[in-house]
Amino acid sequence: MEPNIALSIAGSDSGGGAGIQADLRTFAAHGIHGTTAITAVTAQNTLGVDAIWALEPEMVLTQVTTVLGDLAVRATKAGMLARPRTIEAVGTLAQQGLLPHLVVDPVLVSSTGHALMESGGAQAYRTSLLPFAEVITPNLRETAVLLNADVEEFRDLNAMRDAAQALHSLGAPWVVIKGGHFLEDGATGTASPDVVVGPDMNFEIIGPRIETKNDHGTGCSLSAAIAANLANGLSPQSAIESANDFVARAIASASTWQLGKGHGPIDHLGWGHQAPTPA
Repeated sequence: MEPNIALSIAGSDSGGGAGIQADLRTFAAHGIHGTTAITAVTAQNTLGVDAIWALEPEMVLTQVTTVLGDLAVRATKAGMLARPRTIEAVGTLAQQGLLPHLVVDPVLVSSTGHALMESGGAQAYRTSLLPFAEVITPNLRETAVLLNADVEEFRDLNAMRDAAQALHSLGAPWVVIKGGHFLEDGATGTASPDVVVGPDMNFEIIGPRIETKNDHGTGCSLSAAIAANLANGLSPQSAIESANDFVARAIASASTWQLGKGHGPIDHLGWGHQAPTPA
């Protein structure tokens, strides 16, 4: 079998749980040959981010155009872009139709609260990149930043639906707002809803919340899985639903892992279902 090809434009995670590393494992799990354009190098582990070194936009663009000049990329995922100028540069390529089936995960801040974008990033996303994406996948905190709102405004499904419609109006045909650790009406955390808005439709994907600390890289993995599914020929709706199932299985499979002292990675490759290797 000759695999299809996808491209990830994202940052490197030295702890291996998120970013380019998670994207490549996700691509591999879907039978996709992954190519990359690294936007930033981070020093991080399961406890948080210690340092970020963003690459110049020109180097990011050179990586992208070099890949596109040789390999038949069928879908593109854009994750951590780090700088507004990089967002604008990637947006220019998208506007020119050079980034097929573009899935944008608008990474602005880490789950531990560390800023992953220079000032002006939200505005650059709104005007230069989101209008040219096929699918966008912000979490609740990123949704709040993109809409200049307080994240506490989006703690119920109706508010999430309204937010998804507002982001949809920016131009992307498909919007997926990730509920994550969403707690509706002060509940104790039994549901984890994602709200989806597409052309002439909207729906929710509501799964059980899995009690685990191993949830590092779930957002990266979801967007990469959507891109992989699009590269493999699925419709956007099917790509989103299948990607959600993939991430849920990966979280469940890694729920008892003890990799690091903080938020560990998820199980992209199904290792949790295999017999352990003797020490």
